[in-house]
Amino acid sequence: MSKTTKESFFWTSYSDLMTSMFFVMLVLFVFTIVLYHNKMKATQAQLDKIKEIEESIENINSQYFEYDSQYKRHTLKNISVSFTKGSSNIYDIPQDQLDKLLSVGSSIKKFVDDAANENPNVKYLLILEGQSSRDNYVRNYELSYERALALFKYWQDNGIDCNTNHCEVIISGSGHESPFRVQPDNSSNTQNQRFVIHIIPKPGIIQQTE
Repeated sequence: MSKTTKESFFWTSYSDLMTSMFFVMLVLFVFTIVLYHNKMKATQAQLDKIKEIEESIENINSQYFEYDSQYKRHTLKNISVSFTKGSSNIYDIPQDQLDKLLSVGSSIKKFVDDAANENPNVKYLLILEGQSSRDNYVRNYELSYERALALFKYWQDNGIDCNTNHCEVIISGSGHESPFRVQPDNSSNTQNQRFVIHIIPKPGIIQQTE
């Protein structure tokens, strides 16, 4: 075989090889783009679902809750829940306000149940956070917890049990350390002798739907 023929054969083979490699790389590139695009679609769908779940909290009964733009949360409105200083007795709260608290408990349970029916995989975290005045009382943390517990037991004693398969209840006491305080935050402000209710959605695993 002549030198010219050998060189011609080499370059032809080389050209075929490079063409094949280019085709393989092109296929891999297209395949990668398709996978990335599908992944981005799934991620965006998941983000949209999470946003939808987070915004669902806005459907909570506006008769008892209002949105606090400063802390980006809903808070009780038109209900006075101040305890007597040093006390966690739920009956420190006037009866007409206790009646409203029963309605609040019922509305929370209804909201959680309705939301779970729309999104079965979603659960909610209900945090009952007791608080106390900013004073020198040595049992402020224990007292604040007992105030939150008093509300939970009051609901249970009246047939309201929010601790279902759709809702996890956490009872806590923050003493005077919580950021959700009524100003002026001092020992004479009895409005901080109370509890705060937090409702937080737990999206869980968001499955991609076709």
